[in-house]
Amino acid sequence: MTNNNGTAPASGALTPEEVMRYSRHIIMPQVGSGGQRKLRDASVLVVGAGGLGGPVALYLALAGVGTIGITEFDIVDLSNLQRQILHQTADIDKPKLQSAKESLLAANPNIEVIEHPMPITSDNAMDIIPNYDIVVNGADNFATRYLVNDACYLAGKTLVDGAILLFDGQLTVYKPGMGCYRCLYPDPPPPGLVPSCAEAGVLGAITGIVGSMQATEVFKQILDIGEPMVNRLLLIDALSMQFREMKLRRDPSCPLCGDNPTVTELIDYDAFCGSPPLEVPAPATAGAST
Repeated sequence: MTNNNGTAPASGALTPEEVMRYSRHIIMPQVGSGGQRKLRDASVLVVGAGGLGGPVALYLALAGVGTIGITEFDIVDLSNLQRQILHQTADIDKPKLQSAKESLLAANPNIEVIEHPMPITSDNAMDIIPNYDIVVNGADNFATRYLVNDACYLAGKTLVDGAILLFDGQLTVYKPGMGCYRCLYPDPPPPGLVPSCAEAGVLGAITGIVGSMQATEVFKQILDIGEPMVNRLLLIDALSMQFREMKLRRDPSCPLCGDNPTVTELIDYDAFCGSPPLEVPAPATAGAST
């Protein structure tokens, strides 16, 4: 396997170029050269290259996370540019996955970007998610959120979850055996009750706030430092700039991670959520993103 700059993946000691590039990390006692090598050796899957996936993937790339996978099928639209930082005006009508990869490699050519140019579904999730250390959810529809949650639990993977709408955001981390999205939301809301960003709107900057926090949680997991947002839900109100924290607990009656689980394999999430299947635009390429 080679990196996108055509060179073999780095191993062992950091190169002089890496030492300079990541010098502000390396001088931190919580990171150091050993931690920077952990980042280089890590693999992270980002679901969606939109409002949340963009800042997440960009900060992962800048930090030197060695392998970044992205699932994305959408194309760049003019309305995306208010918040989706991986895409530029010149990228309109281009597959988001293509412009995302170009932006990430322009920021750091030493990383590897793995493209998954399709929606993540019950048919392919267990072929994709087990190949990564950590998964970050940037999807904006309930069917994909439940799907990614269930697949991460079944694959034994940590999920860094975020959501945004209007001026609000939320953030948490789910580790297998310590609760999941279904513990917080056992059932999806009735179709049409919760508007999407396309219907209600979203402040562009809130995507950067929540996305950068998601990236921070990924770094803490890779480096095994700090207090992760496990069993904690952070609620962000950017209009008043207030942050509230709720305690989360594993629900023993959870159908996925509870004592007597009834969800033991991936299901039809469109039917579960009462939502229509995602429409993949031609010339097609990857998971709806905020």
